[in-house]
Amino acid sequence: MQLAVQYPADALGSSPANLRGFVQAAEAAGYARLVLPEHVLGADPDRPGGWSGAYTYRHEWPEPFVTFGFVAAVSERIELMTGVLILPQRQTVLVAKQATQVDVMSGGRLVLGVGTGWNAVEYHGLGQPFRPRARRIEEQVTLLRRLWKEPVLTFDGEFDHVDAAGLNPLPLRGDIPIWMGGSTPRTLDRIGRLADGWFPLLLRPDATAEGIARIGEAATAAGRDPAAIGVMCMVTETGNLEKQVEMAKRYEGAGATHLVLSVQSDPTLIRLEQHVDRFTRFAEAVRRA
Repeated sequence: MQLAVQYPADALGSSPANLRGFVQAAEAAGYARLVLPEHVLGADPDRPGGWSGAYTYRHEWPEPFVTFGFVAAVSERIELMTGVLILPQRQTVLVAKQATQVDVMSGGRLVLGVGTGWNAVEYHGLGQPFRPRARRIEEQVTLLRRLWKEPVLTFDGEFDHVDAAGLNPLPLRGDIPIWMGGSTPRTLDRIGRLADGWFPLLLRPDATAEGIARIGEAATAAGRDPAAIGVMCMVTETGNLEKQVEMAKRYEGAGATHLVLSVQSDPTLIRLEQHVDRFTRFAEAVRRA
């Protein structure tokens, strides 16, 4: 398994010094991938109708493409992954352009993690309909692939239209890997048909194995190689290395190709050096195991 680490924006914010220190320490510790969650808007819990979401306007979420432009300049080899970008609430062509620019600036290190999201407040604020998001993400992935490969194209979809136009520059590798979050049966089938990888977040190892099997069936039916679809599982920060390593072994046994450590679940970790110490010790413990 390759190791990834999630940037704890709620604790370290958008400070350039923290971002630089975090990513450079992650590279030094041998991490292969940096994961950055994202949200555009946080709701006011006192809004009419209330709010039961997991975050509010008080939580900080760095904008991923701008942030990765900075991170690309202060790192050398670590992959940069959105974990995940809420794709259907964004303009597809603009995402294709922004992602390509990060890919070029980073030397081909971007991994675009996408999902449909759950927060209708964000969709409303960004002027996009919430209900058809599942249909839209499938069309978006198809259009993204074409925009990254074809210098000029025409596309006439349900949601997006391109009339004899194209991006310049194009991605360095001719494409950008697209990973998807979520774990519903419909999402798993979509991953098998369309995605390069699956990010199931906090799914149990046994449920992860079941999801991998379903993705494999969908991939085979679509004429794709199931073994080419990556799986990145998450271990949360507990302060108990033995427990974390045991979870890493269980996810590896379930079929994970990547393991991401989320260091933002411990509220006592508030300084950069604390996070660096935890994720460095975790990487060393996993390698020893």
